[in-house]
Amino acid sequence: MSVTRRSLLAAGSIAFSGALGALFTGDAGTARARERGYGPLLPDPRGLLDLPAGFSYRVLSRAGDPLRSGEGAVPANCDGMAAFGAGGGRVRLVRNHENRVTAALRVPAARGMTYDPHALGGCTVLELGADGRVTAERVALAGTAVNCAGGRTPWNTWLSCEETEDRAGTSGYTHNHGHVFEVDPADPRRSGAVPLTAMGRFAHEAVAVDPYRGVVYLTEDAFVRPFGLFYRFLPERPLGGLGSLRAGGRLEAMRVPGLPDLSVVEEPGAEFPVEWAAVPDPSAAGTPIRHQDFGPGGITHAQKLEGCYWGGGPLGGVHFVSSFARSGEGAAADHHGQVWFHDPVRGTIRLEVRFGPAADVALPGDSPDNICLAPDGGLMVCEDGGGEQYVFGVTAGGGVYPVARNAEDIGRPGGAAEYGEFAGVTFSPDLRTMYVNQYTPGTTFAVTGPWRH
Repeated sequence: MSVTRRSLLAAGSIAFSGALGALFTGDAGTARARERGYGPLLPDPRGLLDLPAGFSYRVLSRAGDPLRSGEGAVPANCDGMAAFGAGGGRVRLVRNHENRVTAALRVPAARGMTYDPHALGGCTVLELGADGRVTAERVALAGTAVNCAGGRTPWNTWLSCEETEDRAGTSGYTHNHGHVFEVDPADPRRSGAVPLTAMGRFAHEAVAVDPYRGVVYLTEDAFVRPFGLFYRFLPERPLGGLGSLRAGGRLEAMRVPGLPDLSVVEEPGAEFPVEWAAVPDPSAAGTPIRHQDFGPGGITHAQKLEGCYWGGGPLGGVHFVSSFARSGEGAAADHHGQVWFHDPVRGTIRLEVRFGPAADVALPGDSPDNICLAPDGGLMVCEDGGGEQYVFGVTAGGGVYPVARNAEDIGRPGGAAEYGEFAGVTFSPDLRTMYVNQYTPGTTFAVTGPWRH
């Protein structure tokens, strides 16, 4: 991203064209009146997190520090996250750790919550008091691999996703990986470490659950061809509460007739009917799912499918992100990020936002990753691209404004500056605090200020 464009973003808000209405609640005219954002970002004297005037942050947790439970050190690579109310103003944060076998700070193997002792990823839970301070921090899931994102359920558990397809015998693993695991933030021992195998074995990224019908939507993060798929899982026991997803169900992949690669769609507002094809072998026992034969109609792929969440009431739908597409890596067209909306009632998908190119200052940042709804009904986007890293806000009227900038240079002394990506953006139940992770070095922030509601 160019220095000029970065300077513009830091200075305030910009605007871009796009059909954003389905992403948000409220009147578009009201949203346009609030496109100014929160003002320019101010340099942080501590060199950690630049924020607008009136906002402040607290470091809740830092990789390498001792876990308050005494189980070991805070693990590295902080990624997807969700906030759950715990009564009396208290909050529980469930946080993924995207650890591969090379991770220096593993999720400690906790008794009754470890799937594969040779895998280093998993989840931790932070408990915050009514004053926002950390009162407890402990392991919630261990022995899993490359826990990237996930999603919350309507019954207030967290679905943690393994972004890998490694089998037992690979990298020293003793179990197959590439699964979704359910985590109970209130009592992780109740959920244990049980893979939800019916949801498929692939490079899972994120999950969104339809709170009215119980359908689970899943994204697959694949860098190389054939690229990932967008899935839905139809549970045998929809909306059944903790453990109900273990009862199984049917896994299907999205097919857009005549559209084998989503990257070719450029016009926001473009809408297409969708079909759902049964996954031949969800366990990927012999062939990865995205390589499997879906019959004469084929299947629809997209590079780097990432963030995924449900928005709206019974007539709402699920939003999902393609972080980028590069023709040099096999994509049919190039883009710097797409946000799609699937309407399950109408059976369609619609392109809501097309990001980039990076040289165009009239469009938002590149490589969107984790996303969530903001208190004012807009969108918060974690950037995972090159150069400086931002959390952006996006309004229904087309305004894009900076919310936070990673100020911690993790590059080598004397070399070019480098910054870790943001991940896991989420809000407290009362919408007064934004929580977000800095992936490297693993840090969890709580950001408070005059959030618009």
